[in-house]
Amino acid sequence: MKKLLFFVLILMIGCQNSTQKTMEIPNEQFDIQGHRGCRGLMPENTIPAFLKAVELGVTTLELDVVVSKDGQLVVSHEPYLSPVFCKGLQGEDFEDEYKYNLYQMTYEEISSCDCGSKVHPKYPEQQKMKVSKPLLNAVIDTVEAYIKEKKLPLINYNIETKSEPKTDNIAHPAPAEFVNLLYTALKAKNILARATVQSFDIRTLQEIKKLDPTLSLALLIGEKPYFEKNVQELGFKPAIYSPYYVLVTDSLITYCRKEGIKLIPWTVNDYETMLKLKKQGVDGLITDYPDRAMKLVR
Repeated sequence: MKKLLFFVLILMIGCQNSTQKTMEIPNEQFDIQGHRGCRGLMPENTIPAFLKAVELGVTTLELDVVVSKDGQLVVSHEPYLSPVFCKGLQGEDFEDEYKYNLYQMTYEEISSCDCGSKVHPKYPEQQKMKVSKPLLNAVIDTVEAYIKEKKLPLINYNIETKSEPKTDNIAHPAPAEFVNLLYTALKAKNILARATVQSFDIRTLQEIKKLDPTLSLALLIGEKPYFEKNVQELGFKPAIYSPYYVLVTDSLITYCRKEGIKLIPWTVNDYETMLKLKKQGVDGLITDYPDRAMKLVR
C-alpha cells in the first residue's frame, strides 16, 4: 500500500511539473522585439537604446543597417541623417533630409554627428542625450559583453537591410555587396544562429539565401496583404512574415501556421493592441515600447 501511495505521489508531482512547463512555453516563445532598440524611450538605433531594451527583457533587438563611404556597417534606419532628430557635421540643425548621405560619408564623419539630443516630436518620453550612430560591430560587442556581465539570457538580433532598387550605388551598395558585408560581419561575431535578416527589398533576401540557406530571413510587408503573392514574389518561404500590424487577420494567422512561417507584426505600441494580437495567435511583435510589451509575458 505504501508503495502504491508513493507511486501515485510521484505521478502527481510529475503531472504538476509537466503542466507548469506547458504553461511556461508560450511566454518563452513569444518574441518581443525592441524596435530600433526602444525608440519610445531612448534615441533610436543607439547603444543606450539597445542596452535599455536588453535590461527590460526583450528577446530580440530589432535594428537597421546602412553602409558608409568606407564600407562599414552603420546602424541607422535611413541611409542619411534625419533632420528630425540629428544635427549636421557642424552641429547645426538642417531641413533637407538628403543633405547628409551616409554612403558618401566616412564613419568618422558620421560618428561626429549628434543623433540623440534633439527632442523627437513623436516620442516625448524619449530620454535625450548626445549620442551618435554606432557601428554594427560595436553594438554586438557591447550588448554581448553586457549580457555576460549581468548573466542575462542570450539575445537575438533582427537586422534590416535598408535598400531599394532606385538608390543602388547612390545611397547603398547593390544587394549582393550589401549582404556580403552583413553576412561576413554576423559570421565573424559568431551570432548567425541568433540572427535574422529582414527587408522590404526582396533582392537582399534572395541574395543572402544564396549565401546561407539556413539563415533566418524575414519578409517585411507594409501595404500588400497578399500572403501567397508576396511569398511567390520572394521565391521561397521565409522563416518570418512581418507585416504592418493592421494587416494581421485571422486568415493570415491561419496561413502562416499552415505554411510553418512565424508571424511577427510591426510596429505595435499600445498595450491593448499588443494583447489582442497575442490572443489572435501572432508569434511575437516589434515595438517602440518594450516596457509595455513585457507585461504580456509577466
